[in-house]
Amino acid sequence: MKKFLCVVFVPFIYSLHYSQTTKKAFPCYDLTSVLKVEPTALYKPHLDASKSFGVQLLKDSKTVQKYITKGKFHKIKKSGKGYRIQRLDYSRPYMVSKAKTTLENMGSKFSKNTKGGTFTVSSITRTLEDQCRLRRVNSNASLGISSHNYGNSFDISYIRFNDVLKYNPKMEAALEKILKHYADAGRIYYIKEKQQSCYHITVRNY
Repeated sequence: MKKFLCVVFVPFIYSLHYSQTTKKAFPCYDLTSVLKVEPTALYKPHLDASKSFGVQLLKDSKTVQKYITKGKFHKIKKSGKGYRIQRLDYSRPYMVSKAKTTLENMGSKFSKNTKGGTFTVSSITRTLEDQCRLRRVNSNASLGISSHNYGNSFDISYIRFNDVLKYNPKMEAALEKILKHYADAGRIYYIKEKQQSCYHITVRNY
């Protein structure tokens, strides 16, 4: 009986080890395929703005950590005046300084305009590996490069205000008014993403 268990158990351990090693050695995305995807005319300005910050395409956790160590990426607090960060399963609460400041200023402005209201940030910085994992549960996630992959983009839900998941046209109008103000000032680009129920915001290197 002991011999039988040994024969079964050893191959299992080897198989598990091989699987983990393979997982570490090979990313879950094909970089060549990712780079081949052409951005839409609407999205291209977002990518151009992202590349102007001198941040390389974020492939994995190590790349993100490199920019944190260099002081290039700054942590975003879970909550601040006028904003809340929801649980981030597929992104990371770090951005370049200008993006962090822009988010915080937007939150303050929103709080002032809505007498203490808050909006919800649903996604921040993603690596290509994060994006790959997201695509497994959300087929609408980008197949190509995203501006989230450079640390200067974030998403704001337009169906969650004051920590309540409910359509609120008054709050949404207040949020869009702020976004339009920043866009007109040349500080951001934004897109209303209907499938994700959020505004995708990319901070420009103004």
